[in-house]
Amino acid sequence: MPLFGTDGVRGLANGLLTAELALHLAQATAVVLGQGRSAEARKAEGRRLTAVVARDPRVSGEFLAAAVAAGLASSGVDVLDAGVIPTPATAFLIADHDADFGVMVSASHNPAPDNGIKIFARGGTKLPDVVEQRIEKALEGDRLQPTGAGVGRIRRFADAEDRYVLHLLGSLPHRLDGIHVVLDCAHGAAAGVSPETFKDAGAQVTVIGAEPDGLNINDGVGSTHLDVLAEAVVRLGADVGIAHDGDADRCLAVDAEGNVVDGDQIMAILAVAMKERGALVDDTLVATVMSNLGLHRAMEAHGIRVLQTAVGDRYVLETMNERGFSLGGEQSGHVIMSEFATTGDGLLTGLHIVAEMARQKKTLAELASLMTVYPQVLVNVRGVDRDGVNDEGVQEAVAASVAELGDSGRVLLRASGTEPLVRVMVEAASEQVARAHADRLAEVVRERLAL
Repeated sequence: MPLFGTDGVRGLANGLLTAELALHLAQATAVVLGQGRSAEARKAEGRRLTAVVARDPRVSGEFLAAAVAAGLASSGVDVLDAGVIPTPATAFLIADHDADFGVMVSASHNPAPDNGIKIFARGGTKLPDVVEQRIEKALEGDRLQPTGAGVGRIRRFADAEDRYVLHLLGSLPHRLDGIHVVLDCAHGAAAGVSPETFKDAGAQVTVIGAEPDGLNINDGVGSTHLDVLAEAVVRLGADVGIAHDGDADRCLAVDAEGNVVDGDQIMAILAVAMKERGALVDDTLVATVMSNLGLHRAMEAHGIRVLQTAVGDRYVLETMNERGFSLGGEQSGHVIMSEFATTGDGLLTGLHIVAEMARQKKTLAELASLMTVYPQVLVNVRGVDRDGVNDEGVQEAVAASVAELGDSGRVLLRASGTEPLVRVMVEAASEQVARAHADRLAEVVRERLAL
């Protein structure tokens, strides 16, 4: 089974993900990422490789980040320890400092017992599959073992937060003065930097979920538990709520009435605003096949094309990078604004959403109303042959639903990549219609593809 998943190496800390594995993975990374043109140039100039290492506040991050730093330094890499900062801050700092690569120790929205290791290449970009495979193979090979003055140094990245905050503030098209924002930091990596940034941008800020103790990350708070934020916004009479996940690479929002504004709605707001100021490259938004039909309809009405990718922010990123697009993301709140970031950035996204409220002098509900959210029903059909989604009987049933729904709905069947499961997703003008089609298709899948 491959070590790398869809977003780095992730698992139970001190279970699958041990200090020994973290150290060896760092050493293998030094071997593979130390072979590029920039690395050779540094060697020619007598300079060692440099890497930024950071983590989220979960307790296991302390020993895992230490192991990563030790593995890099033992391979002759100078380490800049940025401490607890968001994942997108790590990506930004790699580029801003001209480091050769970087490592973020985080399991994002997972509970505290889990952790993960995310590796970024030069420029703060995610690694392609082929490079991850080379690193995994290098775990079995020889490692760099310099001695004496050849070993790397580990130093504190003293102004890491300040650089990131200044970068975020410099990206804003408008200040946030006069807007009351409730921030839910998920007891995660945003707890220190997000409140400071929103205040510096002019917002009145109330903070929840900003007391990390190493064990409470994502526990009943953050982007996966929006009810807490919604209650706080309504109770306080605030204008908007912004929710991060544990490593702050995603953002979801809540309007003044406590209604959730998801990643599709956020992308719709930003896409229209960016088009108006000429910042939306080729008038194109990149989204996954799971994005709501309402997003497609709204973008069509505003002369914006939606380019679809497979599910996963890495596929959105690949398409954006290949073709130079400026905005993309997922319904889950991973939003990528490539003018300012190389990965999803929850702080950047939240700031720009609130900036649009201030600039247009509109509520979030008014901004979000440009998109009608179609009811979406998802049924997971288990115990079936996931390779059989192209079965003739299944495809006939899909075609019948597509024909019946017409322009008012959408059908998507997706096979799981890891288990005997097929996901049936149906969107329609009403939840009742969507549910009826989803249940009918799920029954066909069960009958035709049963193991």
